[in-house]
Amino acid sequence: MPRALEITDLSTHIALRRSVVQAVGDVSLHIDAGETLGLVGESGCGKSMTGLSILGLLPPGGSIVSGSIKLDGRELVGLSASELRSVRGNDVATVFQDSMTSLNPTRTIGYQVAEPVRRHLGASRREARARAIEVLGLVGLPRPSERLDDYPHQLSGGLRQRVLIAMALACEPKVLIADEPTTALDVTIQAQILDLLDDLKARLGMAVLLITHDMGVVAGHADRVNVMYAGRMVEATGTEQLFASMHHPYTQGLLASIPQLDQDGTQPLHTIPGIPPDLAYPPQGCRFSERCPRATDHCRAVEPPLLQIERTPEHAVASDAALEHLVACWHPVDGPVKRQEADPVVLAHHVHVLAAEQRDDAKVRLLDVHGLVKEYPVTSGAVLRRRSGSVKAVSDVSFSVNRGETFGLVGESGCGKSTIGRMVVALEHPDRGVVTLSGDDLTTMSGSRLRGRRRDLQLMFQDPHASLDPRMRVGAILREPLTIQGIGNRKEQDERVRELLGEVGLPQSSVERYPHEFSGGQRQRIGLARALALNPQLIVADEPVSALDVSIRSQVLNLMKRLQAAHDLSYVVISHDLAVVKYLADRVGVMYLGQLVEVGPSEEVYARPAHHYTAGLIDTVPIPDPQVQKRRNRVGIRGELPSPVNPPSGCRFRTRCPAAQDVCAQVAPPMVRYGEGHWAACHFPLQRPLDAEVAPDGRTVATGSATSTQ
Repeated sequence: MPRALEITDLSTHIALRRSVVQAVGDVSLHIDAGETLGLVGESGCGKSMTGLSILGLLPPGGSIVSGSIKLDGRELVGLSASELRSVRGNDVATVFQDSMTSLNPTRTIGYQVAEPVRRHLGASRREARARAIEVLGLVGLPRPSERLDDYPHQLSGGLRQRVLIAMALACEPKVLIADEPTTALDVTIQAQILDLLDDLKARLGMAVLLITHDMGVVAGHADRVNVMYAGRMVEATGTEQLFASMHHPYTQGLLASIPQLDQDGTQPLHTIPGIPPDLAYPPQGCRFSERCPRATDHCRAVEPPLLQIERTPEHAVASDAALEHLVACWHPVDGPVKRQEADPVVLAHHVHVLAAEQRDDAKVRLLDVHGLVKEYPVTSGAVLRRRSGSVKAVSDVSFSVNRGETFGLVGESGCGKSTIGRMVVALEHPDRGVVTLSGDDLTTMSGSRLRGRRRDLQLMFQDPHASLDPRMRVGAILREPLTIQGIGNRKEQDERVRELLGEVGLPQSSVERYPHEFSGGQRQRIGLARALALNPQLIVADEPVSALDVSIRSQVLNLMKRLQAAHDLSYVVISHDLAVVKYLADRVGVMYLGQLVEVGPSEEVYARPAHHYTAGLIDTVPIPDPQVQKRRNRVGIRGELPSPVNPPSGCRFRTRCPAAQDVCAQVAPPMVRYGEGHWAACHFPLQRPLDAEVAPDGRTVATGSATSTQ
């Protein structure tokens, strides 16, 4: 019986004007029906190009120069464009990363889901519409018959991704290529989509190629894993075998670079030095040799073949006993890397912060946020633009940050995290509430006084490419805040620029280069250097590493930790990645639909969450360990985030809460204390509060003043 997909010695090149990018080189893999193969690696390693080669959707200049791609025994290489069109969307389908750009904004979702059915199966308009309703229901779209005439912009990100999956499944393909299908989604929606793919694979018997850089996703959803680096396959085996006993140094480095929920914040994350090679001019020998601590002259001269490695009995995994374990390495490693020792500088800072927390007199309050409210008007009418409602972005949020402390804000997209960040750095003005920095009320300042105070507040943006002016050299970008604030003469400014580059680990020659000449991780270092230029007291880091590969992410996180310790910085870290926030933050605030629902010390909140939303967020974090993933009794958070224009009455989380009762719709729960500095707002909490009583209906009732989260 032929395999669902079999690729043999595939090489794909992309011809540029002056060079040829060797995007995929001699790659072989296979997937059986009903199996999920995880394809992992950093950006640019060839994962997506492998998927596009299967689909025949290569970019201009791209071509398959050698190798074979067989789909259910049929050779795809060499087929004409019309023959490939008959295969694509019918026998093999794909789910891309960005649902907004993948869907046609001018067509209804019903038309787009029905289109492949009409084209490939010759169905009538009525039959195709009925099939569209069927598959939209299959992927869990609420009220599918009512949503057929909706356009993509009318759906949330999670629902749009379900529409993409429905389009891919409309003709019941033999192979589904899921190319980073959840990277752009919140962790809660990601869990729903991945569980949906697992369920559909089992019900329809599909083969799934899961392309991702998230090792936690692979651990929980792949049967086997292939690891790619610089266009080459470097390791391939069963999922449990790979995580228990990887043998390629690159695989080891990828896994060790991931911050986990049990990560010690005083220990530096493992990093892979350097960046992947330019595939237009690939190095001789092993392509990982320049970044590998075990590399020798032989590694740099001769490329290792992908061969079966002998399995040691102590590392063999029973469920993977029959699987091959292929590795391309002259000096293989033996299993996961050991945890690193604590960074002395970070450890000293950590001890200092803990001591300050334990002694109230040692705390120095830097930032106070009290009663913040921010709403954006919703208008209707093309001419008169009457106000018909408002987006309730932030609703009565209060918290504080001490000097030298990191405060993390977590929650789903649209919960108000970034809006709070912009108000903290005075880029937006609250409708109500106060933001004070060292006792100075920023909300009442304006003009030169606010401009002078802004040097103590800096913002680190999510996208390091979009946040840097592409027309300015790096030297000018770093000098600009010094010039605006009138700090120093040109010579002193140049010296400060060189000092900043050294602090973030970039060469002095960077001053003459433009942002596009740097990698994503290097651009984020430039963004951090710009934030440090004025010696600020507080940096608001809005999703500072979400756009980076896992290996580069660990470098930036380590850098943020060391700079905080060296300069006694305070951070407000905004992220939907709970593991990143757990690693960086001393205290954490959990936001839902514009409100702070839980706040407290990170260790306490993660170990003993009181709010059901917090517990659901933690429960959906992908953990890069197949054994842990199997043992987890994951409940997660179901449903979509309600509209902030018309949020639910009472407790805003009640429409998705497993413990909700009638009182939750009628009364908004107050903040109640669960430990030292640990507060949460829930009528039926997961932990027993300290200063509250239990009412006859079982809900928590505050007995004292429980409105402060300081």
